This record gives sequence, C-alpha cells and structure tokens, in this order.
Amino acid sequence: MSEPLVRFGVAIEAPLLEQLDALVAARGCSRSELLRDLARAEVVRNKVQAGVHSVATLTIVYDHHVRDLSEKLTELQHSLGASVRATLHVHLTHDLCLEVIVMHGRSDQLNDIANRILATRGVSHGGVEIIAVPEPKQTKLQPRTRAPRQ
Repeated sequence: MSEPLVRFGVAIEAPLLEQLDALVAARGCSRSELLRDLARAEVVRNKVQAGVHSVATLTIVYDHHVRDLSEKLTELQHSLGASVRATLHVHLTHDLCLEVIVMHGRSDQLNDIANRILATRGVSHGGVEIIAVPEPKQTKLQPRTRAPRQ
C-alpha cells in the first residue's frame, strides 16, 4: 500500500523551473514524479554516506596486458569473500577489458573497496554506484522435506 501524498509549495527560480520542465518532458512524467525521484535519490545518497547496508556496482576498464593485473583483481575479489556477489567480464578490444563487480555490505566499506580497486595500476577508468538497501532479515534455513528433482 502506498503512502498518502502531501501537497506543499515550492519556490524556484524561473530558469531552473524551465530546466526542470525540460527533464519532465524528456522523461514523460509529471513535476511531482520527478521531484519525488530526485528527493528519494538524495535521501539514499545521504544514507550511503552514513555507512548503511548497501549494494554496489563497480565498473572498471583495464588493460589486461599490465603485468599481474588480472591476477591481482581476481585475488582482491576472492579476499573480499561474500561481499562480492557476482562479476561480469567483457573483452572490449585486444587490450582492454571491462569488468562489473556486484558487491554488498556497509556503504563505507564498499566505497573503500572500490577506491582500492580503482587505484590499482592498470585500471584506466571506473566508477562506483552505491545504493542503500534494507538490512536482510535473518531467517533460519528450513530443512528439505523432499528429495530434489532429478
């Protein structure tokens, strides 16, 4: 069930309103929808700075010919254990690879991990997107009651 909406007034400079309306038109939404999206994004950005449970994607481009770089990146990901949930590796050119690393954990720790990887010699480009998510509920695993399908 969605929360009830509250109406309020906003004072904004005319040029900024024109830019906002251009975004509204480009996205095909209303001013209200756009302002809600912008507010949600800022709230999440603020939470992430506080070190909350989060998920992150780290995207890097690197030269796989740099000595031991592929091994260093793999070793670093293995050392992070369960924080690394998945990776995607794409060959861009003969020399360059793109890798997307999906991680979860505390936002401050994810940011530290991302900065370590981005600072690795041979990583030429990259960026991280960290999103605050609710803490997972601790559930007790239930034993299987039937044999798995074959």
